[in-house]
Amino acid sequence: MENYPGLEEVNGFELGQMMQRQAEKYGLEVGYTEVTGLEQRDGLHLLHTKDGDYTAKAVIITGGADYNRLGVPGEAELTGRGVSYCATCDAAFFKDQVCAVVGGGDAAMDEGLFVVRYASKVYVIHRRDQLRASKILQERAFANPKMEFIWDTVVTEIQGKDAVECLRLRNVKTNEESTLEVAAVFIFIGLSPNTDYLKGMLPMDGGGHIYVDEWMETGVPGLFAAGDVRANSARQVVTAAGDGATAAIRADHYISETFQE
Repeated sequence: MENYPGLEEVNGFELGQMMQRQAEKYGLEVGYTEVTGLEQRDGLHLLHTKDGDYTAKAVIITGGADYNRLGVPGEAELTGRGVSYCATCDAAFFKDQVCAVVGGGDAAMDEGLFVVRYASKVYVIHRRDQLRASKILQERAFANPKMEFIWDTVVTEIQGKDAVECLRLRNVKTNEESTLEVAAVFIFIGLSPNTDYLKGMLPMDGGGHIYVDEWMETGVPGLFAAGDVRANSARQVVTAAGDGATAAIRADHYISETFQE
């Protein structure tokens, strides 16, 4: 990560760990579970999780977003066996092998440039004839001799018995089909917010992002949303951090004003 203020370069996971340790220093308690539902009861918020229920005076929803899937045959079966959504996690397993990256945005180029550190060659497969990534990332990708671009093309199937062996491709303009032999495919075709459990409860845009005001308030008293789950987010770590700070300040005011002893 090269665009977090004050840090010239930092691993995203390490930055998250530093943030957590800093918060725990001031009393944060952390629990790991899956939230399955949220409801209001007697002016409080009841969170249903797989490990029981929690009651809170205020809730800040910061569930982030997950990578979109291609939804093609072989993808689910070979996930973890050559199908990956995280180059940082898995690229080193494919040292000196041929890999593919699917996508044309910042994430695809950034992750592709990480994969190429290990792979002997990286094919970038994009359904359009030009990238959507930022100019600097495009320049880096085009300048790398180990990256080759396959334009106007989609993946229709991921094949392999015990691991990824090849991709079935289709040109969207000519409908011509082809096969590409690779050891791994890294998929970066956008993100979907983790808000399914809130649908019908809060106003959202067509993509499932929660509408909030300038204080990250959802319209439900004591309920806030920040980061990639909210509508019109810049989808950047620095703006997510700012959203979280804004929501926390407002949540503190809400609790002080609403639950006076």
